[in-house]
Amino acid sequence: MNVFGLHTFAIAPVWDLDLIEPQMERLKGLGIGLLEIPLLRPDEIDTLRTRAFAERWNVELIPSLGLPASLDVVARPDEALAFLEPAFGVCAAVGSGALGGVTYGTIGKTTGRAPTAGEIDGMCRFLMRAAKAARAHGLKLGIEPCNRYETHLINRGVDAARIIERVGADNIFIHLDTYHMHIEEESFEAGFRAAAPYLGYVHVSEANRGVPGRGMLNWAACMKAISEIGYSGAITLESMNNVDVDIAGGLAVWRPVAENPDDVIGVGLPFLREEARKAGLQLG
Repeated sequence: MNVFGLHTFAIAPVWDLDLIEPQMERLKGLGIGLLEIPLLRPDEIDTLRTRAFAERWNVELIPSLGLPASLDVVARPDEALAFLEPAFGVCAAVGSGALGGVTYGTIGKTTGRAPTAGEIDGMCRFLMRAAKAARAHGLKLGIEPCNRYETHLINRGVDAARIIERVGADNIFIHLDTYHMHIEEESFEAGFRAAAPYLGYVHVSEANRGVPGRGMLNWAACMKAISEIGYSGAITLESMNNVDVDIAGGLAVWRPVAENPDDVIGVGLPFLREEARKAGLQLG
């Protein structure tokens, strides 16, 4: 059974328990066993309240982030590591075992060219240090390939696998996202197969970031590919219903992704469960 998760952008632009907790009876009824915390500003998270909330509702938590635009992991790695350190602290304090997302760069920051050898070298050196820092907190570190409009550094599953093999840290995993895969991969089968040895987390997101099943993404092929590699980790719906201003520009989200925002949960979650079931996966 795969843990069924929900990124809380479906409910609020930040981690806001006053908005999230009233939704929990419904979410638990829909099979949600994990919530993803947008960790845009780590100092804003009330870790004691958050951990108590997770224990009360018996849900796993995984924070995720993209590095702020002011940081450069190649030119100024110490600054980026200093940003990640409190993020790792939050993950450990809320009882999570990992930090996911674009931990290697900034969402929406590109050079307009392919990554240079120097950029790849610098990113790998940074990830070696970041993985070591994560391990000191008992954490794994996820790297999420993103589409070419959001980063030029890691776009496909095979790109992420090569970076992990080069870095050589055993606590780095690949965090795939079907939205990005829909743009960058030859097929879902190829993308998931390339990432399989290191795959630790999956975002299921519609091609327009809206309600699953109401876009152009081939969900049957997606779920079949996940099933065929024997992936047993979390499968988390990510929809950009509510996006914090600090990240909206990088994601190019400037209009509602769903005509009725509630459909992301009320329609999208049951749809994903059924598509998974048809592929031989059980979400719960």
